[in-house]
Amino acid sequence: MTGAFIFAAEAVLPIILLMIVGYLLKVKGLLTKPFLDTGNKFTFRVLLPVMLFCNVYKIERLADVNKAFIIYGIGMVFFIFLLAAAVCCAFTKDNAKRGALIQAVFRSNYAIIGIPLAASLFGDKGAAAAGVMSAFCVPTFNILGVVTLVMFNGSEKKQKADIKGMLKGIVTNPLIIGTVTGIAVLGIRELFIRYGIAFRLSNVTVVYKTLENIKSVCTPFALMVLGGRFEFSAVSKRRKEIAFGTLLRTVAVPVIGIGTAYMLRTPLGLSGEHFAVYMGVFATPVAVASAIMAKEMGADDELAGQLVVWTSLVSTLTIFIYTTLLRMLGVF
Repeated sequence: MTGAFIFAAEAVLPIILLMIVGYLLKVKGLLTKPFLDTGNKFTFRVLLPVMLFCNVYKIERLADVNKAFIIYGIGMVFFIFLLAAAVCCAFTKDNAKRGALIQAVFRSNYAIIGIPLAASLFGDKGAAAAGVMSAFCVPTFNILGVVTLVMFNGSEKKQKADIKGMLKGIVTNPLIIGTVTGIAVLGIRELFIRYGIAFRLSNVTVVYKTLENIKSVCTPFALMVLGGRFEFSAVSKRRKEIAFGTLLRTVAVPVIGIGTAYMLRTPLGLSGEHFAVYMGVFATPVAVASAIMAKEMGADDELAGQLVVWTSLVSTLTIFIYTTLLRMLGVF
């Protein structure tokens, strides 16, 4: 029990503390709103794509990737999406609130918190597996986010005007580009191996070391920016919806997604690095992008923003609990 507790603390607390540092720096006026806005764009357009590229490139062989691990993860995301739609429609009749709640249930903050968490829980293997999963879950989250806000939207006119741009945004998403580029380079490396060519990208030391240096900046910077963007506004008007969405995201989804994976671990051939990734997919808080999309497509963006804040706060405890339990079960 003590060993599991220490393991969870060492894996989760550094992530939480970096978010707290970001919030405190904002309170002190060192991180201003313009800086945080620019930092958020810099993270998504430069740091995260480079990190994903490096993580994927470190995979030894594409053929060694456990396909059942990918299929289960994406299949469960779709299942949770359908379940969320049914439950949230029963919970409220307000379409604008439905859209915000459904996104909160199925859409995790995989890029900023999930990938660093996987790396923290299972080292380079966890990071590599997280990179592969990102090629599938990032576009899935974006596509389902668009579908959700098209179906459950408070402004039909706005939704029709923005849908083409949102679909284009999926294809040009920097996270997808970074991951796909990494897979392409990895594929080229496998061709080199097949034909006995000794050259590797890592042999170009100047370029490879630069990419690694950029990658090393990503996690601390992204987490401090995320912490700095927290806003604690009045929640009295939406207290019920916030509690409902937060409970589903931080308790129900991890129990379903990770619990089912644990029961199927033997037939699916799952190991520690796979569960580290599932923690990132199912146990992390709501993605910041969900609030941005809600605002652009006419959903309840204030509720969406509050769900980002409160799931982030509650998940600091729940992730710690799940990590401790999985450690005790011998997963990590």
